[in-house]
Amino acid sequence: MAERRVNIGWAEGLHARPASIFVRAATASGVPVTIARSDGKPVNAASMLAVLGLGAQGGEEVVLASDAEGAEAALDRLAKLVSEGLEELPETV
Repeated sequence: MAERRVNIGWAEGLHARPASIFVRAATASGVPVTIARSDGKPVNAASMLAVLGLGAQGGEEVVLASDAEGAEAALDRLAKLVSEGLEELPETV
C-alpha cells in the first residue's frame, strides 16, 4: 500500500473550502484514496462528510493511502495539495 504522511497546509485545516478542494481533487485523481489523522481510522477521501468528520486542524499530520494502480502519482499530487494548502490540484509534481 502506498502512503504519504503530510501536515495540513491550510490554516483552517480540512474544513469547508479546503475540504471541498481536497475532496474534488481526490475524486478527480481516479484512484480510491483514504485519509486519516495520524492516530485515527482511515476514511474515504472522496467523501465530503467523511473528510469533514475527521476534524483535522491546520498543521496536523494526516495519512493519505491507496493500494490501487497509479496510487504513487495520485498520492504525490494530493500530498502536495494538502501540505502546501493549494487552491487546486497540481497538474504535475
